[in-house]
Amino acid sequence: MAKTVKDKLSILADAAKYDASCASSGSKRSNGGKGLGNTTGMGICHSYTPDGRCISLLKILLTNRCIYDCRYCVNRVSNDVPRAGFTVEEVVKLTVEFYRRNYIEGLFLSSGVVMNSDRTMDLLAEVARQLREDEGFHGYIHLKGVVGASNEALEKAGRYADRVSANVELPVQRDLDRLAPEKSIDEAEGAMRFLKSGIDESRARGRRPRIVSTQSGPRQRSRAPRRFSPAGQSTQMIVGATPSNDASVLDTANRLYQTHKLRRVYYTAYSPIPNAHQDLPTESPVLVREHRLYQADWLLRFYEFTIDEVVTQDDGNLDLEVDPKMAWALAHREFFPVDVNRAPREALLRVPGLGTRSVGRILKARRRRRLRVADLRQLRAPLKRVMPFLVAADGWETAAKTLDRGDLRKRVTTDDRQLLLFEAQTSAKNGQV
Repeated sequence: MAKTVKDKLSILADAAKYDASCASSGSKRSNGGKGLGNTTGMGICHSYTPDGRCISLLKILLTNRCIYDCRYCVNRVSNDVPRAGFTVEEVVKLTVEFYRRNYIEGLFLSSGVVMNSDRTMDLLAEVARQLREDEGFHGYIHLKGVVGASNEALEKAGRYADRVSANVELPVQRDLDRLAPEKSIDEAEGAMRFLKSGIDESRARGRRPRIVSTQSGPRQRSRAPRRFSPAGQSTQMIVGATPSNDASVLDTANRLYQTHKLRRVYYTAYSPIPNAHQDLPTESPVLVREHRLYQADWLLRFYEFTIDEVVTQDDGNLDLEVDPKMAWALAHREFFPVDVNRAPREALLRVPGLGTRSVGRILKARRRRRLRVADLRQLRAPLKRVMPFLVAADGWETAAKTLDRGDLRKRVTTDDRQLLLFEAQTSAKNGQV
């Protein structure tokens, strides 16, 4: 058993690496010139690894002891690993001292479940309370929402944390029944529903004026909201630990976005753990699969794609050779070429290589004149990527004929494979492969 804080930190920081849902976007907590830390301006400094994981926070577990026996978890009760646990005061002291030394910009705190869900959630929330009230800490705090905890325990967490995340962990219930029979997606969604209600109430209170009495009579004044998880909530799903395909993963994610208004769903490629259970695969899925899920997630949320459109393969999985938008374009060449001067926003968003910002610039520029190839270059559109799918004013129809070329897929996958090779090499250098 670890006895020093350094020993505990070594064990519990390593045990937390499997949780990816620690990005800090969305919070605007400011210290107003008082206290310690800030999530805006010079507060949180976002830093990401090539596969999208945020590395700017002190990311630890309160303890890796756990009463559950989830087969995919390195901290499961039946696993023979070194165990350790911080006290609340130790986590508070570590966070403050690391922040003052500029080692970290905030705290991501999760935990194994000790005693019961309520007790664990209360300990996590107490860390946040002491940081806020006793230390005057205004930096970013992300707490894991312990599934099964009472509404009272979750309410305390949301009151002091910037973000709370209740993880569904696997995409469908049959996967949990196989690998974590003590857990259920319905229970995780129960926590999400409560968090959403607290977030909605907090935002509504912020918009509601209050009446104050003055000598000249009653007067309306804006009321400061009761802060409750101002950066919203998120969740995480492990990919590749079970046979569930990408369509199932995205279907669950899409439903959670719509029902609980999550800020993010994080996809984590399964990583073999020490003393892995025999029901688990011996190797990780290719990291590109995780990357494709994030791309598909973006198309569903911001580009008005449907799951049937982003998943183009018969087996229900994403195409690993090309990104989901390019895969759709190659499968629907009859939709192209798109006239850059006449097409509506929805059609332009379907063009591979054009993002929401590029489309916004195009729509604004074409109000003044008809756009030519040179104009698109000035608007920073990636010409090599969009060329087969767009028609400009100066006779780009000739270039658009490449749509009929039999080697079009080979040409675009060659470029994409070079990018993916670079990503894989970079990830390997950072210990992610």
